[in-house]
Amino acid sequence: MKKLIGLMMLLAASLAFASSGVELDSPNIDLEDTASLKRGGELFATYCQGCHSAKHMRYSRIASDLGLSEEVVKKDLIVGPKTIHDSMTTAMDSKESAAWFLGIRPPDLSLIARSRGTDWLYSYLRSFYIDPSRPFGVNNTVYPDVAMPNVLWELQGHQKAVFRTEGGSKVFAGFEHEGSGRMTPGQFDRAMADLVNFLDYVGEPSKLQRIALGKYVILFLLLFVFVAYLLKKEYWKDIH
Repeated sequence: MKKLIGLMMLLAASLAFASSGVELDSPNIDLEDTASLKRGGELFATYCQGCHSAKHMRYSRIASDLGLSEEVVKKDLIVGPKTIHDSMTTAMDSKESAAWFLGIRPPDLSLIARSRGTDWLYSYLRSFYIDPSRPFGVNNTVYPDVAMPNVLWELQGHQKAVFRTEGGSKVFAGFEHEGSGRMTPGQFDRAMADLVNFLDYVGEPSKLQRIALGKYVILFLLLFVFVAYLLKKEYWKDIH
């Protein structure tokens, strides 16, 4: 039953993306790229952690997994008066944040990559556009009427969404840049891939170890099947 419900939810999400004309881009992330994970962690600490937490991740785990010293973690990743043994919480008060962001509290991002998917996150972070009708002056093609401001505008710059009319409805046709940021489009895409890579790691820090262990499990099962087959032949040879 749970699998059926999950399949229906996935189908509904796919139909929603298709009906809006939004195509999701792949960030081509690599969890073995520790330099990318560190850059993504720095981006999270600088631009995300002011409002969002990743409370299920501890700085000490990041240091261990990425091979970083305590001094580097304190310098580049820790925000506020915390120690390396603390989790990645935010200092923002939840009640105040709900009042500031249209009654919606910024969610914890520990499992956002597992719930939304890396393609969705990567496309979402790159899809803010100018919309004077919205409270923060921006909207998002992947998540329409989002209550989040574009905190990455200084890196990306501003962009305008272009829509065309098809069958009486508006269909997204692309972006037009209206001001350059500190990064070129290619650099910004790479930075967002690093951030998504970090969020994917945070969602399942032991993923690489699980995949590596899975290879040995499959090898064991194949060997067991072979041994079981030989044992079966030995037991049944006298019956015929």
